[in-house]
Amino acid sequence: MTPNPFPDLDPAVEDTPPAASVRATGAPVGWILVGERREFEVWRAQEAAHTERADSLTAAHRQRASRGEKHPVVDFLFTYYRFRPGQLRRWHPGPGVELLGEDPDGRGDQRFYVREDGTTRLDVEAFRAARGRHLRDVATLLAATAARPAAFGCFGLHEWAMVHRTDPDEVRHPRPLRLGAEGTDAVTESLPVRCSHFDAFRFFTPSARGLNRLSPGPGDRAAFEQPGCMHATMDLYKHAHTLTPGIPAELVLDAFELALAAREVDMRASPYDLGYEPIRIETPAGRAEYVAAQRDLADRGALVRERLIAACDALAG
Repeated sequence: MTPNPFPDLDPAVEDTPPAASVRATGAPVGWILVGERREFEVWRAQEAAHTERADSLTAAHRQRASRGEKHPVVDFLFTYYRFRPGQLRRWHPGPGVELLGEDPDGRGDQRFYVREDGTTRLDVEAFRAARGRHLRDVATLLAATAARPAAFGCFGLHEWAMVHRTDPDEVRHPRPLRLGAEGTDAVTESLPVRCSHFDAFRFFTPSARGLNRLSPGPGDRAAFEQPGCMHATMDLYKHAHTLTPGIPAELVLDAFELALAAREVDMRASPYDLGYEPIRIETPAGRAEYVAAQRDLADRGALVRERLIAACDALAG
């Protein structure tokens, strides 16, 4: 097991179990079925169901976007991760699946697909050749994160550290601070800051960086990221969509739905007044509420992470 670099954080009761390997052709391993031949009516129904689900999950965002309205919580998933709703609704079967019958949408002519003898499938060799380095990097990070005990006790202070000792016109989001600037700074300075995620840490203000008990960097994510981290859970969606079309589209949507839930908790615990019921981490009850939500999301994230590792294994061959 990877050593735990966060001994002062509350560890999970049980470690995340190692993901299953994907090697046996024609057998379900992890969450991937390799060597499956899928009848036309079956995969077309799956494609339609996926499209309907994606449209349902993104409907409110698309309606707001059509009116030029912004959302302080949900827009992050479409701006920071840069995967558009139209891309999210495209269905892909994943590796090792042969789609039988007609190819009405010309999938076989798309990049990373091949059509032979009346079937269409992902061209795993072409995907591996083009994305092999990225595939290895993602697999390494996911495996390292999964092998580390989940840690709870950061209380979502990363958002507070991003506005520490800033002027009101310098805050990251154009929303009022619930406790005002002085109250926000006081909370940040009174609680231990334990951020393990570089993409959150890099936005800390200069005065807050020294408060963090950890120093994650851009090149050592695998040494720091742990499955209790809210941003590591959200990033499962990033990893999923960067592996598209190589992994099943249902897995990408599952990661997106999880990221939506994690983002809401993340921002409810932030110092901003966003119109949501806040998680008041400045109080013991609020911190307990945050940890409970964090544990639930970590449990859900462990399953998505396991499936992503299995998909990486299938793609790596």
